[in-house]
Amino acid sequence: MMERSADVLVVIGRPKGPRRSYKQWEEDGIAPQVIFEVLSPSDRLHEMIREYRCYQTYGVEEYYIYDQGDDTLSGWVREGSELSEFPTINGWTSPRLGVRFDTSQTPLRLFGPDDRRLLTPREQRALEDSRRQTEEARRRAEEAERRAERLAERLRALGG
Repeated sequence: MMERSADVLVVIGRPKGPRRSYKQWEEDGIAPQVIFEVLSPSDRLHEMIREYRCYQTYGVEEYYIYDQGDDTLSGWVREGSELSEFPTINGWTSPRLGVRFDTSQTPLRLFGPDDRRLLTPREQRALEDSRRQTEEARRRAEEAERRAERLAERLRALGG
């Protein structure tokens, strides 16, 4: 059975929640279906080979490695009992997740099953900040309009 602490893993059929590592034997024997690894400068080739072999052995359906240094993505998909690398990732759609990968631009972009681009955490925070700022500006404008209406009413009451 497998114990792994991948950067991102998807396990359908198990409850959500944080885990320090995924222990397949404690998870009803269910292997992760999709695994994403993000390379860092400290990663070593022999470690990546060992992880690939583990995923090969324990039934992972899709395995992706993203190298943030050169913004490249490699991927393997299970064909029978083997994980096979696919020749091109650009335009590839994950069979399990329905996520499409676009490597034609830098940085790598992902699109969901609805074909909308998935935002990075930084982009999501910026969008949320922008929405908050817009809402705050709308609220201030409405308050200013109410004050102006009250002042206009006072002027009319004073005969002005």
